[in-house]
Amino acid sequence: MRLEILQGDITTRDVDAIVNAANSSLMGGGGVDGAIHRAAGPELLAACREVRKEYPGGLPVGRAVATPGFNLPSRWVIHTVGPNRHAGQTDPGLLASCFRESLAVAESLGARSVAFPAISAGIYGWDAREVATVAFDVVRNFGADGSPALELVEFVLFSPEMTTVFRDVSGA
Repeated sequence: MRLEILQGDITTRDVDAIVNAANSSLMGGGGVDGAIHRAAGPELLAACREVRKEYPGGLPVGRAVATPGFNLPSRWVIHTVGPNRHAGQTDPGLLASCFRESLAVAESLGARSVAFPAISAGIYGWDAREVATVAFDVVRNFGADGSPALELVEFVLFSPEMTTVFRDVSGA
């Protein structure tokens, strides 16, 4: 599995699936969540409403579900709810679950390539270095059984500062 770290807009990535750092309602929000909903078009919100019927209390932290990508270059959007450090969700296991579950969903869809944002960094208060460390650990261990269906995992980061942190942590 190839790992790449890029600065840019995740909504423009030509990969099989992009991961959305969603809120539990799946109804869109700010940051990457809002950008993905705007770029995908109103059909994404309708699809999220359908998924939401399975999770009337909201998608739990650390879980992941997929919808079509609609107007995005990616075929699918994988929505995951990261832990909110400001709300007392400080367990790195919850953060790791976001990455692990998203990779498992991507694999179940038959995706060969997936792009991640820095889940829970930013408004949810997690330190970028900790997010990167957890993310790389999960991704590197995901294909450890020797049968990874995923060929490419991208980390697409909006700011130069976040990109630098991810590159430093990865050793790239």
